[in-house]
Amino acid sequence: MEPTETDTLFAALGGHETFARLVARFYQGVRTDEHLAPMYPQDDWEGSEERLRLFLEQYWGGPTTYSDTRGHPRLRMRHVRFAVTPDARDRWLTHMRVALDELDLAPEAEHLLWDYLIRAADSMVNTPETSRTPLI
Repeated sequence: MEPTETDTLFAALGGHETFARLVARFYQGVRTDEHLAPMYPQDDWEGSEERLRLFLEQYWGGPTTYSDTRGHPRLRMRHVRFAVTPDARDRWLTHMRVALDELDLAPEAEHLLWDYLIRAADSMVNTPETSRTPLI
């Protein structure tokens, strides 16, 4: 028997409503972050929010709308044009942590989601921090 959408982690995490709240709150922080905000299309914040929500929903077993409309996620390829430094990763995670904390998920669900977000953010780093020339 094929599992239904209600048998997925997507449903266990709270479905569309949870991901909509997570992503909306995340973008509230990103929009005001002087380092992250410039990486996003200033004339399409709603589109960015929708794409992240659709991706996360699909990843966790929800509708396949993301792939149906955009194809394979290819996350690293889609982000390669941005200098994703360890600092950018940490800022991204800071905003995601605030958003996740506001969801008040069950501890097991929160841990699963947070663990994934950390791994995903780590995988996007493509530029080392600039090093300072040591003083002699």
